Amino acid sequence: KTYNTPSFHFSPDTETDTDSNGTDDKKYKGERSPCDPSRVLHIRRVPIEVSEAEVVSLGVPFGKVTNLLLLKGKNQAFIEMASEEAAITMVNYYTTATPHVRNQPVYIQYSNHRELKTDNLPNQGRAQAALQAVNAMHSGNMTLSGTATASDGGMMPGQSPVLRLIVENLYYPVSLEVLHQIFSKFGTVLKIITFTKNNQFQALLQYADPMNAHHAKVALDGQNIYNGCCTLRVEFSKLTSLNVKYNNDKSRDFTRLDLPSGDGQPTLDPTMQSAFGAPGIISSPYPGAAGFAPAIGFHQAGLSMQTMPGALGHLTIPSSAMTGRMTIHGMAPTAIHSVLLVSNLNPESISPHGLFILFGVYGDVHRVKILFNKKENALIQMADATQAQLAMSHLNGQRLHGKVIRVTISKHQTVQLPREGQEDQGLTKDFSGSPLHRFKKPGSKNFQNIFPPSATLHLSNIPPSTTDDFLKDLFASSGYTVKAFKFFQKDRKMALIQLGSVEEAIQALIDLHNHDLGENHHLRVSFSKSTI
Repeated sequence: KTYNTPSFHFSPDTETDTDSNGTDDKKYKGERSPCDPSRVLHIRRVPIEVSEAEVVSLGVPFGKVTNLLLLKGKNQAFIEMASEEAAITMVNYYTTATPHVRNQPVYIQYSNHRELKTDNLPNQGRAQAALQAVNAMHSGNMTLSGTATASDGGMMPGQSPVLRLIVENLYYPVSLEVLHQIFSKFGTVLKIITFTKNNQFQALLQYADPMNAHHAKVALDGQNIYNGCCTLRVEFSKLTSLNVKYNNDKSRDFTRLDLPSGDGQPTLDPTMQSAFGAPGIISSPYPGAAGFAPAIGFHQAGLSMQTMPGALGHLTIPSSAMTGRMTIHGMAPTAIHSVLLVSNLNPESISPHGLFILFGVYGDVHRVKILFNKKENALIQMADATQAQLAMSHLNGQRLHGKVIRVTISKHQTVQLPREGQEDQGLTKDFSGSPLHRFKKPGSKNFQNIFPPSATLHLSNIPPSTTDDFLKDLFASSGYTVKAFKFFQKDRKMALIQLGSVEEAIQALIDLHNHDLGENHHLRVSFSKSTI
């Protein structure tokens, strides 16, 4: 539709706005927008004294604003964004955080109009001038700050609104909420993804505006979150936007409340994983418990940020942001146990050996106990706390025998073996002397090849005479769908095989790891970061 005259009629009782043709632009159901997404947005309850620049500045953090129509007498405005994607991000964001202009809440939703035609309307000169000024100021700011700080070796601000964060000296857990509160002081945080890489707790954080990222980097790089520990390292990311699939304790898209929690699935899509390597690769075997993010919180033993001189006290993080669920009071954070509790298992299909093989991908399993009275639960004792953390972060939320399994740190410090003559039905097994441990050798290459469960498996220790058909048949005859197979070009002792799903690959790894291929070769199976 085009605007030939500025005659808008607004009847407050129905909250319906009609243009001069008498057609309904939209009927509001509460504050919900019934319209399809459009790059034109309708803003209601705009204060009468508002300026054009103030309206434009609502849209600028999300992208370029290409047109504006301000109807002061009707307390309404329309703005047109350069792209529909920018408009969607803006509406999603302001749905969760109502914007205020001159201390008044304003309401934004999609318009029925696909574009704004305002050429022959009166008073549009001021709107056009405001558009040019705000857009120019916005891009000007970015280039100014870019030249000012290009010398500090980071990426020039203005190129990316995404920051990469590393937390060093992680003696206390740092949650996604804590990061959100700290970084929100510098602007609108749209998305956060947290992950563990090279045994460090890291995060990617996307602002609405590259300027916010620049200011946050300058202010926070090198600061301690808590007194004397949890030091922030802040740099610009090579990514310009984040793609969050799940809203949970590892990742969040604040512009989309509708995302599923994903049951702990890996929160990074493959293109983003490749941008900074797969999360959770251990580069050194035993860096100590401070090298990873504990999954349990600790009681607020003076962690409330206001009470910590020298820490980021001025950011006033309420202690409620800390997750206080420590099981044993007064324990040092480093004394995290190495026993995992696995629940929601399929009691018909599970065995201690199967759990030993699967959890053995992420560390050396010493003991497994399936609970006698509650066979959908098991305790798994890993070699140390680092390996327990790794297994938990990769396997929690995965599907095993048709059920989504839950993996948490157990309050038990060890798994007890049954006493002599005690009825156990073979549910408790000691694997501490097993020859199948992958991580016995300090500095073993296996530490660099730890990846999340994936549909593609890495096969190794293949005898020279083995053909691809033999291996494909081995997997197919065990009931798995083989989608693709290829030997490594330089080394036929290794191959990749792609199965029908991640769940199938998990099952195949359990079934076929250490399978005897003859010629004194036992097949080694791991998850791969590659696809075929």
